[in-house]
Amino acid sequence: MRLGVLGPLVVWDGEGREVKVPEARVRALLADLLANDGGPVSADRLIHDLWADAPPANPAGALQAKVSQLRRAIGRDRVVRQPPGYRLRFGDTDDETDAVRFRALVARARPVADPRVRAELLTEALELWRGPAYADFADAPFVRPAAERLAEQRLTALEDQARARLETGDHALLAAELAGLVALHPLRERLHALRMRALYATGRQSEALASYESLRTRLAEELGVAPGPELTTLHGAMLRQEPGLSAGACEGEDGLRIPVHGSTGTATLTPSTTTPRSNLPAPLTHLVGRGKALTDLARLLAATRLVTLTGPGGVGKTRLAVAAAAAEQDRARLGELPDGTWLVEFSGMRHGTPADLAQVVAATLGIRDDAPRALPGTGVPTPSLPHRLTAALRDRRALLVLDNCEHVVDSAAQLTELLLHTAPGLRVLATGQEPLGLAGEAVFLVEPLQPADAVELFMERAAASAPGFPRDPDAPDEPERRAVAEICRRLDGIPLALELAATRVRALGVRELAARLNDRFGVLTFGQRGAPARQQTLRAVIDWSWELLSAPERIILRRLAAPATAATWREPKRSAPGTALPGARCWT
Repeated sequence: MRLGVLGPLVVWDGEGREVKVPEARVRALLADLLANDGGPVSADRLIHDLWADAPPANPAGALQAKVSQLRRAIGRDRVVRQPPGYRLRFGDTDDETDAVRFRALVARARPVADPRVRAELLTEALELWRGPAYADFADAPFVRPAAERLAEQRLTALEDQARARLETGDHALLAAELAGLVALHPLRERLHALRMRALYATGRQSEALASYESLRTRLAEELGVAPGPELTTLHGAMLRQEPGLSAGACEGEDGLRIPVHGSTGTATLTPSTTTPRSNLPAPLTHLVGRGKALTDLARLLAATRLVTLTGPGGVGKTRLAVAAAAAEQDRARLGELPDGTWLVEFSGMRHGTPADLAQVVAATLGIRDDAPRALPGTGVPTPSLPHRLTAALRDRRALLVLDNCEHVVDSAAQLTELLLHTAPGLRVLATGQEPLGLAGEAVFLVEPLQPADAVELFMERAAASAPGFPRDPDAPDEPERRAVAEICRRLDGIPLALELAATRVRALGVRELAARLNDRFGVLTFGQRGAPARQQTLRAVIDWSWELLSAPERIILRRLAAPATAATWREPKRSAPGTALPGARCWT
């Protein structure tokens, strides 16, 4: 007997004939058990899944009746009573379900060197699909995670198949077929890269470059991020018209994979070159006024495995972290960080569990996870994604820059603690408006720029945006020098505010700009188009921080917005619990 979930639920007997499973709830029971990969499902959960909020008068008896009907359809020994519920028992073969056979064929295909054989195995695997997984239970919550997991595995197999076909020279047909997939998954970078290669190999270079530009714009507008390093490298190679591209080669796509063995995962790293791996963005402007901070950070990173940069929004935490990580690449070249330096961006997530954050880390590092929900043939649940990720990184020596942790600080702290405990070769440089609060954490406060550095930054950025404006702080006349100093003082030396102000010099001039800073939210409304949405305007910077506050914290700040009398700071009285925010100081 074989079971099919890659499409509508179906059961076949040994002769290949379809076995009828009567009654919708009996089929739902079978789907529920299949979605758990042979693992036991409690009776309470089965009752809830089958009847939701309207259970029968005798739920246990009703469930037993459905189990009996299912046993009559597929065999009594197939549905096993196992406290606290039931599970499916499979035979001696490993491919009694089409989902297991699909995964087995994909696993067989990946190590095959011959691209034609690899493409044939992947084609055989994909031909098992008769439609969306669990198609007749698409709205049922109990199969949704399994269906989504299978859909992701199918999409990954389609990408692997496309890569194999590229290597065989099947460019023209592939470019047309990938157009539909890209339209369905417009933010999936690997699909874009494969289609770009196919287009380029067929002489449609302009379309390949336009595809990249379309993705870059969409990522910036929707997520506030740039394309990953592999896609950026491919785009640069196309601009340079490197000769190897016309053959549709796929170098540089190797990465980490997580096969599950026992209760933990293992992984192998196959770097495409001998140079250190990294996705750090190349800086477009000079870093001003952070020489001492970089020296201090290098000392901290050499002495501790977790460093967190804290400070208000716009003070330059991300820029400083990237610069510090780039300096660490010298250590990578000496073999101290053979697995590279990686920037992991959390700003696109408004909320997130440790598993959500682990998925972002895995995607950044190129880790592919095809683990089933339960270990095949055992019914033992697969370890959670964070644990599989840490197992994959157990023997790696790398620096992770976890950027913008403030809005997911609890989950970021949990994931970071797990990573550092499990992978002794990992080091983490985090940024956020508050520390992670972990043992061994070194907190580095990123302060606003000193007055002279603030003036230098403003002059440099203003000269870039306003042709003819001098870079030398001593070049303007005395009134303009005073105006520049006033702008830097009024903006408190915050680098982002200074850069936003510099973009207004061309339209207003420095004296008019200084005069208008009483309405700084109305003036500083234009930023760089490539910047994340939260850094486009001064109000967006403040809103980002405001949204992170709890309701009591917002109430306190509203009350302090316009104090009736002069105010000074004092430490809160510890003998009066609840009178102040923990660790805060109070107005008096």
